[in-house]
Amino acid sequence: MKSILMPAALAIALAAGLTSAPVQAAGCLKGAAIGGVAGHLAGHHGLLGAGVGCIIGRHEANKHARERAEQDRASGNRSELGYTGPAATFRQR
Repeated sequence: MKSILMPAALAIALAAGLTSAPVQAAGCLKGAAIGGVAGHLAGHHGLLGAGVGCIIGRHEANKHARERAEQDRASGNRSELGYTGPAATFRQR
């Protein structure tokens, strides 16, 4: 069973890595690395740990980005991407 799953997982990882669409994975790689090590040490569940670590890392990165955006809004800092001046309309996604 492992001999079938490992090449399939490798093929999926390579296909995902070769896509040309921009990927916003802030926090995912760091979380996956930490989660993979923790999962491996907690009973050889490295892939499961990497997946969960990626999800948690992405969540934390989004939380920090929201906090930074709120601080910038409160301080009047207009250094966000897309801001060109007071007359411009800035729509946040």
